[in-house]
Amino acid sequence: MIASSYPFLDVMWTMLVFFAWVIWFWLLITAFGDVFRRHDISGFGKTAWIIFMIVLPYLGVFVYLIAEHDGMAERNSKEMEQSKAQMDDYVRSVSAASDPAEQIAKGKKLLDEGAISPAEFDTLKQKALAQAS
Repeated sequence: MIASSYPFLDVMWTMLVFFAWVIWFWLLITAFGDVFRRHDISGFGKTAWIIFMIVLPYLGVFVYLIAEHDGMAERNSKEMEQSKAQMDDYVRSVSAASDPAEQIAKGKKLLDEGAISPAEFDTLKQKALAQAS
């Protein structure tokens, strides 16, 4: 009964409006995030952009996207490069620390320096060998 009073084109229009609303918020959050991540404008400039986007929502966001699209792309690519470099450094540090031979060599160096006892070195060596197998 309810479906008969809500024609198909109204359903399609409602879906279109809903997805446009979701996309709008996605664009708004993206633009706000970019404004707050920027280091090349002052707090007053950031405030002006935010007020512009709130007072004239569609126009403000579209003007920001058109005016700052190159800067947004550069900032995003720079952030991705930094994240990748950080992840690569982390993977290198973890893989180097998990090598049993290197762990034993570090333990031997600590033993030679007197930082650990022979019993502690044997425990470290056993853990490293157990981890390898």
